[in-house]
Amino acid sequence: LTLRHPHATRPWQHVLEPLHGYLLLAQALAKGESAAAAAWNFGPGSDGVASVAEVVGLLSALWPGPAAWHAAPQARQPHEAGLLALDSSKARSLLGWRPRWTLASALTRTMDWHNAWRAGADMQTFTRAQIAAFQDSAP
Repeated sequence: LTLRHPHATRPWQHVLEPLHGYLLLAQALAKGESAAAAAWNFGPGSDGVASVAEVVGLLSALWPGPAAWHAAPQARQPHEAGLLALDSSKARSLLGWRPRWTLASALTRTMDWHNAWRAGADMQTFTRAQIAAFQDSAP
């Protein structure tokens, strides 16, 4: 892989994390909770913040075969923020939402899904099993 900004730090999470938050938000809206009609962030805690290089390194260790990356020449790259973060404290306090999976677990499950897809697995069954595992891992 060629990485534009390997040292850029980002919040990383599995797609099921914000989806769970949106479902909690939809429930609050359906109950008529007026405070729910606002902007929301559903992001990882500090343990889910890592550099692009760290995430690629973790994924490389999970990749079935050799994997390597290098940094692209910086002279040709567009400006990009070095640090992106989300404040999810409102979702935590008002909706009771909390991330369920660590970064390592999220990446492992993402790679498991990808490998199952590459192997021709029944992805509906596989995805439903991952959703069930997510539901069972309530904080």
